[in-house]
Amino acid sequence: MLMSGTVAKVKNTAVQYIARQAILDTEQNVYAYELLYRDSNDNAFPMGVSDGQATGRMFFNSLIFVGVERLAAGHCAFINLSDESLLQELPKLLKPNNLVIEIVERSKNIPELVKTVVALKKKGYRFALDDYDGDAKWQPLVELMSYIKLEIEDPIIKTTMMIKKLKRSYPDIKIIVERIETQEHYAFVKNAGADYFQGFFFARPEMLNHGNVEPSKLIVFDLLRCTAKRDICFKEVQQRVAKDLSLTARVLKLANAKAGENKIEMKSISQAVVYLGEDAIRQFVRVLALSELGVDKPAELTKMGLMRAKFMQLFLAPGGDEMAEQGYLIGLMSVLDAVLEVELSIIVAEFSLDSSLSSALLSYQGLLGGALQLTLQVEKNDWQEAQVILKAIRPATQTKLLYNFAMQSRDYADDVFSVVKS
Repeated sequence: MLMSGTVAKVKNTAVQYIARQAILDTEQNVYAYELLYRDSNDNAFPMGVSDGQATGRMFFNSLIFVGVERLAAGHCAFINLSDESLLQELPKLLKPNNLVIEIVERSKNIPELVKTVVALKKKGYRFALDDYDGDAKWQPLVELMSYIKLEIEDPIIKTTMMIKKLKRSYPDIKIIVERIETQEHYAFVKNAGADYFQGFFFARPEMLNHGNVEPSKLIVFDLLRCTAKRDICFKEVQQRVAKDLSLTARVLKLANAKAGENKIEMKSISQAVVYLGEDAIRQFVRVLALSELGVDKPAELTKMGLMRAKFMQLFLAPGGDEMAEQGYLIGLMSVLDAVLEVELSIIVAEFSLDSSLSSALLSYQGLLGGALQLTLQVEKNDWQEAQVILKAIRPATQTKLLYNFAMQSRDYADDVFSVVKS
């Protein structure tokens, strides 16, 4: 059995929720809004949702679909981004005007984040370091920040001392103090030199909601397949996008946002897809897939698909790049029935796979089918059966190579997931 345990039910996402909390200046006027992901009217960050999923859903269901200007009522918008979203340079999907990217306290890959922040700053993006605690690990990032956000500590003197220390060391960086809940808190941090203020003393997060149409998971995965090719066929992408109303809306919104002051009016899906170009389309699909596919499934299931894909790619590499790429696709698709809760035969028909690929998936025929069978036996640690299959399909290959492929595949899947764990 591919998966076990209780699978959480998917929430009704016909309505999308987002909260915003005011950031005030020293005169208690609204300077900016922090936009916060929500999945219900509960006005709290949902349990069991990773930073990556929250970022993806907020970007594509709200920030791009509705627009940052509208959500922040024309003010500057602060948004939290996960590690992997920053490393993929996701902010480039939004204009840098009146936008501040918050680096969350759970961030780990500091050296890579520094490189990304430096590159994005050159394009006009500004950054804030959230929940700064003074740890030396943040030092390479601090110098690149436009804002540093501090939380009120008890006793309050800890916060005021941190404000003064930062002001001495970085006079050009603006200090925002969060979680201000009393007049006393506000007076202390203001006198210490804080520039901006946020907390329940001023305003609780305000709930906003808007209608939304969920993209079909099958179409999203099909787009992922199309954009995984070395050269994207824009006609293929346009045909997939055209099948889904919400994808059409998102692509047109994204293209219009990118056009910006050029005032280019997108009159068709194909025009929008070509205007966006390969990099933006790949980025769009990658993050959309992260936020939409397998949202209610254990992460291990998707990891299993990645391991199978990589194992088959490695095993079939002697047959050439095309064979290796086909193996990767077959390995990834072999878990789709469980991920999408759709029979594999329907998925094969929907993807319009050629006969060699479909017969490999459905009945283990040909070299691809044999490689899939071999992969499944290695996955089960049934090395006796794996040797029987290996002898039948590629007798010259030594068994010890399979051990190496298995280890490389596991490491590959672990690496892919290392930046998307909660």
